[in-house]
Amino acid sequence: MSSKEDVVIIGAGIGGLTLALSLHQAGIACRIYEAAPELRPLGVGINVLPHAARELSELGLLPELDKVGVRTRESIFFNEHGQFVFREAAGLAAGFDWPQYSIHRGDLQTVLFDAVKQRLGPDAVVCGHRCTGATQDADSITAHFVSPEGERLPDVQARLLIACDGVHSALRKQLYPQEGAPRYSGVNMWRGTAVWKPFLSEASMVRAGWLDVGKMVIYPIRNDVDGKGGQLINWVAEITDPNPAIRDWSRPGRLEDFLPAFENWHFDWLDVPALIRSSDSILEYPMVDQDPLPTWTQGRLTLLGDAAHPMVPRGSNGAGQAIIDARYLAGQLKQRGLTMDALQDYDKARVAATTQVVLTNRTNPPDAILREVFERTGGKRFEQLEPIVSQAELQAISDNYKKVAGYSPAALKARPSFL
Repeated sequence: MSSKEDVVIIGAGIGGLTLALSLHQAGIACRIYEAAPELRPLGVGINVLPHAARELSELGLLPELDKVGVRTRESIFFNEHGQFVFREAAGLAAGFDWPQYSIHRGDLQTVLFDAVKQRLGPDAVVCGHRCTGATQDADSITAHFVSPEGERLPDVQARLLIACDGVHSALRKQLYPQEGAPRYSGVNMWRGTAVWKPFLSEASMVRAGWLDVGKMVIYPIRNDVDGKGGQLINWVAEITDPNPAIRDWSRPGRLEDFLPAFENWHFDWLDVPALIRSSDSILEYPMVDQDPLPTWTQGRLTLLGDAAHPMVPRGSNGAGQAIIDARYLAGQLKQRGLTMDALQDYDKARVAATTQVVLTNRTNPPDAILREVFERTGGKRFEQLEPIVSQAELQAISDNYKKVAGYSPAALKARPSFL
């Protein structure tokens, strides 16, 4: 026996929850079906860049984000010797009308989930339903589910089905059964969080080193977590490695596999190995993506977020693009109704935009600034950087990424709202 919905969303991650809130704002009924038996705040830190913060602002969520996240004030780069390379303002300090947040992924998901329950009702998210596939006819689409134990659950019919079920999406596999394995970038990463005293501006996003010798991304994601002014610091270590780690976001990592590369990183602004050793737990993950798809849509089914465009996490932009997908799709459905034409319009716009981001993340994300310095200095200390590489050249790398990702200050301010 099946029930009937207007829009069924598969997956209660950042993309799925944002879509539910956006559809509710547009006056469109929906329900989310989530594989996990319960939603728990998993993961580590992410950044919500201004283009995504704008969308969350239009949903009225910035006050809640301010309670749990850190408004990033600067992005700052160092080489592996701790020497300053480049700095630029971030968020409001950079002239955006919306902030940039460094935040725990679980905190962001919790803010979204609480808003969904408050606005759409306590039954808006149905847990313990893993979608195994979908079938459709001229009038509707039917999602098929199993329980966490693998038992068949009742089907759910809908006018439209939106797959927000992440990098292991069953519905992506249904659309592209012959798709190859994930594309490994040649880099593995390890991630963790530790309570630490504030450093630099107390709201700095640091990128340091380079992949050939070890690269770090470090930033605070919660303020005053210990009642003494300490922050929860998120760190990511990345090193080239011919052998990819297993593609599992929750897989534990081992210090001995990466810490030796950073053992001498005792800088005046941060003792990096001490920070790493202070972490409660460490996770490992391969830096992988998938080649961009030509289309995400088949009839009444479309993909969104990581299910649509899994990308190498090097531009702080994966969650942001999922948020933008959700808002753009809700806008199309509001304008054109719950039609396959609306899905096609969404598909055309967002496939093109995210394809550029996926490919740029492979070659020239913001941390390409570090690659440029590493290659021109040979990884050695420098007396003066300017004769080797100019600040203008490094600024151009950053500006190009903002343009590709759709969040240069002027362009973002000028763009009409999706809803």
